[in-house]
Amino acid sequence: MIISKNKVVSLTYTLRDGSALGEVVEVADEKNALTFLYGAGMMLPSFEMNISELEAGSDFSFLLKAAEAYGEVNPEAVIEVAKNSFADQNGVVNEELLQLGKPVMMQDDQGHRMQARIVAVTADKVKLDFNAPMAGKDLHFTGKVLIVREATTSEIEHGHVHGPGGHQH
Repeated sequence: MIISKNKVVSLTYTLRDGSALGEVVEVADEKNALTFLYGAGMMLPSFEMNISELEAGSDFSFLLKAAEAYGEVNPEAVIEVAKNSFADQNGVVNEELLQLGKPVMMQDDQGHRMQARIVAVTADKVKLDFNAPMAGKDLHFTGKVLIVREATTSEIEHGHVHGPGGHQH
């Protein structure tokens, strides 16, 4: 069976930064395989395109340019906010929470939650980067397709895998 829309895919991969020789960013081995419903919008479209029509047992290796992965770095997604934005109800800012590189959850004026990384801290300001952590980076994937199976009607309706490697329902 080949990978196509509404198939459940389980695979291993090694993600490297920039090229086949780049720094290892993430690994999904057989004990921690990535299992997903193909075509449900959970994966990068360019990732899915590169594994389309493979079958169980197939090896893969491909490079996604930044523009087809998480996009280029957007300088407008880096903003400064007043340090007192991080104050508790007593007006106290816990400086230990303001560590460089630390992810923080923020909320916009409409109540949408967004994750940012702290990239600078001064006496009265905190600079936050809302770009995806892998924005501006080319991504090199190598791996192996372990399983390709038909999705159940329930998995298709819910848009995700149920059972091992997916959500429990």
